[in-house]
Amino acid sequence: MAAGVARLLRALCPSAVPVSRLVSSMSPVSPVPSPRELQTLRVTQERPQVLHVQLHRPSKRNALNLQCWRELVQAFQDISEDPSCRAVVVSGAGSAFTAGIDLADLGSVLAQLPQEDAARRAWALRRRILEFQESFSVMEKCPKPVIAAVHGPCIGAGVDLISACDIRFCSQDASFQVKEVDMGLAADVGTLQRLPKIVGSQSLVNELALTARVMRAPEALSCGLVSRVLPDKETLLDVAFGVASAIAARSPVAVQGTKINLVYARDRPVSEGLQHVATWNMAMLQTEDIPKSVQAALDKKGPEDVPFAKL
Repeated sequence: MAAGVARLLRALCPSAVPVSRLVSSMSPVSPVPSPRELQTLRVTQERPQVLHVQLHRPSKRNALNLQCWRELVQAFQDISEDPSCRAVVVSGAGSAFTAGIDLADLGSVLAQLPQEDAARRAWALRRRILEFQESFSVMEKCPKPVIAAVHGPCIGAGVDLISACDIRFCSQDASFQVKEVDMGLAADVGTLQRLPKIVGSQSLVNELALTARVMRAPEALSCGLVSRVLPDKETLLDVAFGVASAIAARSPVAVQGTKINLVYARDRPVSEGLQHVATWNMAMLQTEDIPKSVQAALDKKGPEDVPFAKL
């Protein structure tokens, strides 16, 4: 039996060294780089290898001003490159997840557009819209899984934000509203593109987007927008951090590869997704994490007992 296991481990990763040697030879953990100075977000480490990104304008119900849109890009670019982070939880400070875009800042964006020519105004506005889109797309591009923990109102751009997250939980008092039509515009930073792939009913998506109707937590659960509804914010965050910790305990090679392939396959035919994961795994199956995981399973240990290297 032992000989067979050894052959299996060598076949899975011929260049891997024994786990005991890996552990003894690991270098000391390098310090985490200092985060950029953020004014509208608060980034903290709540659990080992789990970061908490909190929208932090509670007096404004976490309305997203121009600085917040920029800081979301900065924060998640840093998180993507941080080898000590393996999962992220996004929440809102205060009584709301977010009231959506800060309307005062939206007015200033429009006022700053070139005035002399309609075509030039249009090009400038398109550039700004693409910048706004990146504030949420950066979460989808981040290889670390992102969990949205929604309490209270999640309005307008808030729905765009959580649609770019990988997992969504909410509290019983949460509500969701695609508000843009009430403001005289079509949602343009992700909801109309991502929500139909999350919610099983195109009719429901159309209704929400065309009427700005408020959707409560039970309906969000039944349609698949969220996968869990918790009784209150405290329980919500505890569960979100628990799931993030469970993700962080797994091999980062496996977890990040899984996210990347899930996102890739979502927008493509099955055959193309299969080709992509085959190409991906022709390299990733050579990781030392596989024999270490197999050995842990044989030893009746969990993933949290395996010393996976940073990625």
